[in-house]
Amino acid sequence: MKEERILNRATDGCKAVNRGHQAEQRAVTFLLQSGLEILQRNFRCRRGEVDVIARDGDDLVFVEVRWRSDSRRGGAGESIDHHKQRRLVAAARFYLMRYPDGPPPCRFDAILLEGRGMALRWLKDILWL
Repeated sequence: MKEERILNRATDGCKAVNRGHQAEQRAVTFLLQSGLEILQRNFRCRRGEVDVIARDGDDLVFVEVRWRSDSRRGGAGESIDHHKQRRLVAAARFYLMRYPDGPPPCRFDAILLEGRGMALRWLKDILWL
């Protein structure tokens, strides 16, 4: 009985990771169709992570992808709390160190996916530093 519960939890975790990957892939496909060039996915450093780094014309865009299947714990946008914002900015700053002559213009966007059908909203310029 206990072993069965552990197996169910492990399977549920895999489903969540797979759905998260699907949401991120949907966001990347949308960004490509919108004319952005994807530079990197899942950029990680000690201080944080950026889901997608893209170029939109001359702008470097750091994109946070959030998906919520239901709104019981708040929507996708509400999940980008102050702590997540700090980690996103820290990772972006680390990424920008590769531009020794100064970074290009930058912005932070969010792709919000809601519901099982993953209705998509693209919010541009979500943070001002």
